[in-house]
Amino acid sequence: MSTLRIEKIDVFQVNLPYSGGVYLLSGGREYRGFDATIVRMTTQNGIEGWGESTPWGSTYIAAHARGVRSGLAEIAPSLIGLDPRRVDRINEAMDFALVGHEHAKTALDVACWDIFGKSVGMPVCELLGGRTNVRMPIISSIYVGDPDEMRDRVAEHRAMGYIGHSVKIGDDPMIDAERIAASMADKRPGEFFLVDANGGMTVESALRMLRLLPDGLDFVLEAPCATWRECVSLRRRTNVPIIFDELATNDASIVQMIADDAGDGIGLKISKNGGLTKGRRHRDFCLAAGYTVSVQDTVGSDIAFAGIVHLGQTVPERNLRCILECRDMVTVRTADGDFEVSGGRVTAPDAPGLGIAPRLDVLGEPVASYS
Repeated sequence: MSTLRIEKIDVFQVNLPYSGGVYLLSGGREYRGFDATIVRMTTQNGIEGWGESTPWGSTYIAAHARGVRSGLAEIAPSLIGLDPRRVDRINEAMDFALVGHEHAKTALDVACWDIFGKSVGMPVCELLGGRTNVRMPIISSIYVGDPDEMRDRVAEHRAMGYIGHSVKIGDDPMIDAERIAASMADKRPGEFFLVDANGGMTVESALRMLRLLPDGLDFVLEAPCATWRECVSLRRRTNVPIIFDELATNDASIVQMIADDAGDGIGLKISKNGGLTKGRRHRDFCLAAGYTVSVQDTVGSDIAFAGIVHLGQTVPERNLRCILECRDMVTVRTADGDFEVSGGRVTAPDAPGLGIAPRLDVLGEPVASYS
C-alpha cells in the first residue's frame, strides 16, 4: 500500500438557517439556525476528504460551534503527516491531543474515511463493513407545538414520503399526551413514531403522561429524562420501549446502557459520538446487544447527511429503525451527490468515498488552515 500523508487541513464556517423558521424543543429551547463547521483534508498527492460537524446549538449536549473550531485548532496540527486511512490511529492521536470534545473530532474523522474510500475506489459504507441491500427509511423531526399543528406537520412530511416521524415533547404531561395522540391520529401501516423528550421530563411527569394516552398507540420513547438514574427508573416502570440518545455518547456509556439493561435501542448521532470510526464501534456494541439503531446526526447539511447514509447502510434491516434526513431541516446546500430520496427511502451511492462534491462557492474561503 502506497503511503498517504495528511498535508493540509482547511476549516470552513457556514450558517445553516432552519427551514421551518423557529424550531422549538422541550424546556423552552429555540433554534433559528445552525453554525456548521466543514473540514477539507488534503493529502500530499492531492486527494481531498471532507467532513462536517454541526452542533444542535449549545443547549442540546455539551457542544457548541465555536468550541468545534477551537477544538480543531488543538487537534489538527497533530494530524499533519499521519496516514488518514489508519483511522484508529488517527483517533488515538486526536484523543491524545484533546480529551473529549467529540464534535470537534467528527469532521476530521469523516474526512479521513472520505480519503480512504477515494484512495481505494470504494464507497465508505463498504469500508465500514459492507453495504446491505436495505433502502433506508428516513425520519422527520416534528418540533414542539400545538397538537393540531403537529398533526399537520406530520401530514406534510407524510405527503413528502416520510415513513418515520420523531415527535418532540417535554412540557406539561397533559399537553404532551395530546401532542402524541394528535401526531399519531392518522398513522399509516408501516409508519414508525419516535416520541422524543430530549431529556425534558421527570419520571413523575413521564408516568403521568403515559397514563393519559389512549390505549394502543404504537411508539417508542426516546431520551425521556435528563439523568441516567431517571431513565432507568422509568424503564423499570413502563412497558413502552426506551431509546437512549443524549446520554449515550461514548464507549463507556453504551457499555453501561447494555449492562444496566437501560434501553431497547439507540439514536446514534455521528457528531455526538465522535465520527464514523467510533460510530462503527458503537453500532457493533448495539447490534451485539440486539438493539434497534437510528442513525442520525445532531443536525447538518449535505456532508453530514452523506455520513449518516453510509453508516446507516451498514446496519442490518432488522436492527435499522430509520435515518435522519437532516438536509430537510436547513435551507443551504453545501454539496452535491447521488442521495435522492424516493418513496421515503434512500441508499448510499456507489461513488468512491462519501460520494459528494462540495459547493465551494457556498463554503467560501477557509476561516483557518493547518499544514
